[in-house]
Amino acid sequence: MTQQAHSTGLTIAEVAERTGLTAHTLRYYERDGLMLEVGRNGAGHRAYTERDLGWITLITRLRATGMPIREIRRYAEMVRSGGGNEGARLDLLRAHRDRVRAQLEETAAHLDAIEFKVAYYAAAVGETDPDAELIAQQRRDAPAATG
Repeated sequence: MTQQAHSTGLTIAEVAERTGLTAHTLRYYERDGLMLEVGRNGAGHRAYTERDLGWITLITRLRATGMPIREIRRYAEMVRSGGGNEGARLDLLRAHRDRVRAQLEETAAHLDAIEFKVAYYAAAVGETDPDAELIAQQRRDAPAATG
């Protein structure tokens, strides 16, 4: 299934500008099977749609959160193949979500240790750390976690 040719659409340069990706990266995404079908204009140049931009945003976020290229490619293949595989898509995205949540928890624990040291050394030099005070207040105001 190929997307219809577009007489209008965003050029690769415009998409690069809007997404912060390079034209080289956008071509790589297409060549490596990460993109859905990108249409072409009458001259044969890529003509990106708003749907393409949404997809690029999604795969950029998946990459930024550590999803391997092979999983993004597998997800893109499932989307391109159409309906009937939503359960597999859900499983793939849930597994990634769980990994991201675990990374966030680990990062939060690291940040807590750093916050502790900042507060310790701020007190040692006779300063107060406004960020530490704000964080302490947020923790006091936060509801207790329940198991």
